[in-house]
Amino acid sequence: MFKKILLASDGSGHALRAAHTAVKLAGYDKGGEVTIIYAINGSASKSDVLTEGDPHERVNRRKERLKKTEGVLQERGVQYEIRIVKGDPGPTIVQYANDHSYDVVVIGSRGLNGLQEMVLGSVSHKVAKRANCPVMIVK
Repeated sequence: MFKKILLASDGSGHALRAAHTAVKLAGYDKGGEVTIIYAINGSASKSDVLTEGDPHERVNRRKERLKKTEGVLQERGVQYEIRIVKGDPGPTIVQYANDHSYDVVVIGSRGLNGLQEMVLGSVSHKVAKRANCPVMIVK
């Protein structure tokens, strides 16, 4: 059982499966706490600014992507918080995990940007190589 879990999510199907795994690791009401981290890279952030001029609408749209992930945690009564951060997802997730001493990072094997993963190497692979704690990659 893990007490402090970092769950990387972008709202994709793989991230939702990772959320189910994070719930199991938290031990359902056994005191595990989950931080959902959503890292937004620079190009996505710029695109959001161009398509959504209102900053509040951008924040709401980003939170909306995490609703299903939140639902999984709420359904099982797992305590959680959400952190939306800006930066290249791999290094940003690693830095956050290392700076906050998590027991484990749970991340989906693929995210919303499949092309970037194929060309640059997957976010999950980068996190697994550089995080100072165990990393569980969920297919």
